[in-house]
Amino acid sequence: MRKIWAVIRREFLERVRSKWFIIGTVLGPVLMFGIIAIPILVGERGGNRTVAVLDATTTGFGERLTGMLNGVGTVIAQRVITDAPSLEDAAASLARRVELEAIDGFIIVTDAVVDDGRAEYRGRNVTSLTDMQTLQVILRNAVFSERLRREGVDPSLVARARIPVNLTTKKIRDGKVTEESGEASFFLAYAMWFLLYIAILLYGIQVMGSVVEEKTTRVIEVLTSSLRPFQLLAGKILGVGAVGLLQLGIWVGFGKLMLDQRVRVASLLGQGEEAAALANLSLPEVSFMTIAVFLAYFLLGYFLYAAMFAAVAAMVNSEAEARQAQTPVVMLLVIPTVLMIGILNNPDGSMAVALSLIPFTSPIGMPVRWAATPIPLTELAGSLAILVATVVAITWIAGRIYRVGILMYGKKPGIRELIRWVRG
Repeated sequence: MRKIWAVIRREFLERVRSKWFIIGTVLGPVLMFGIIAIPILVGERGGNRTVAVLDATTTGFGERLTGMLNGVGTVIAQRVITDAPSLEDAAASLARRVELEAIDGFIIVTDAVVDDGRAEYRGRNVTSLTDMQTLQVILRNAVFSERLRREGVDPSLVARARIPVNLTTKKIRDGKVTEESGEASFFLAYAMWFLLYIAILLYGIQVMGSVVEEKTTRVIEVLTSSLRPFQLLAGKILGVGAVGLLQLGIWVGFGKLMLDQRVRVASLLGQGEEAAALANLSLPEVSFMTIAVFLAYFLLGYFLYAAMFAAVAAMVNSEAEARQAQTPVVMLLVIPTVLMIGILNNPDGSMAVALSLIPFTSPIGMPVRWAATPIPLTELAGSLAILVATVVAITWIAGRIYRVGILMYGKKPGIRELIRWVRG
C-alpha cells in the first residue's frame, strides 16, 4: 500500500503543479461565464433590424403589418407601396438597398398572404433564428387579425379574451410534493450529464496519456523494477482521479457561486429587467442523496474507463496509435450522451432503464435518470452492484494486459495474443 500511495502522490502533485492544470482549472469557470455573458452582450450590440414591407395588398394589410412591426421595439419597419405588375421591379430596387446596407431586408406581402399564409422575406442575414422567429410571429398575428376582420370579428375582443396560461410543474419524490420544477429537473439532469461526460472522458484520457508517455520514454522499465505493474496501474488511476475530484470541485463551486449571485451578474451585464425574474427563478433541489449518487457514479465510471484507457495505452507504442485504439472505448461513453434527450423525455422507459443498468452506460444514464424522476432504491442498488462487479472485472483484465503490455514494443497484439495475456 505504501508503494501505491507513493505513485498516487507522484501523479497528483505532478499534475496539480503543472501550468496546464492551473490553466484548465481557471479556463473552466471562464468558459462557463463566457457561455452566459457573450450571447447577452453580442445580442445587445446587435441593434434593431431595419425591415421594409413591400406592400402589394389592396386591403390595407401591409399598413397594419408595418405598424405591428414597429410596435415590437427591435424592428424598424418602413412601408413601400407597389402593385402586382410592378412587384418584381420594386423587389429588385429593395434588393439593391439591402446590398448597400441601407436596410437589412424586406417582406413581400400580397392579398394572397391572408388566404394561404405564405409570405416571403429577402435579406442579407436569414440565419438568425431569433430575428426570423420574431418576424414570423408578428406576421402570423397580423394574418390572424386580418382574417378575423373579414369575418366581422373585432380583433381587440379576441385579444382581451386571450390570457397567458402558466402551467406550474412540481416534482413528486418519495410521495411528497417538492418545490422543484420541471425546468429545474431538466437543468439538473443536463448539468450532471455534462459534468460526468467531460470528467470521465477527460481524466480517463489523462491516464492513457500518462501510460503512453512513460512507455515511449522507457521510464516504465525503471518503475517496474521497484513496483508491481498492478501497483503502478492502481496508483495512476487513483492519483489522476484525485486530481479530477479537485478540479471538478472547483468548477462546481464556481457554478454554485454564479447561481447564488445570478441577480448581481445579470445587473453587471446590463440585464436589469431580467434580474428580478432571476431572483424568483426556481433552482434545482440538490439533495445529499443526489450528490452521493453523482459522486458514486463519477468515481465508479472513472475507474471503469480509466482501466480501459490504461489497457489501451499498454497495447500501443505511440500517441497516434493510442488515439486510434481509444475509439471503441470513447464510443461506449458517447452512447448515453447521444440518447440523453430520449432518457429525459421518458426516464422510466425501457431504453432509459437499460442504459442505467448496463455498466458501460450507467455512469451517465443512472445519474441523469435520478435527476429527472424518482427511482426505486432497489433499482439504484442493482445498477451500482452491476457497475461495481464490472469495475472489478475490467480492472482485473486491464491489470493483466497492463502487466505484459507495458514492456512490449513493436507490433500491436492481436485478439488471440491479448487472450493469452489475460490468461497469464
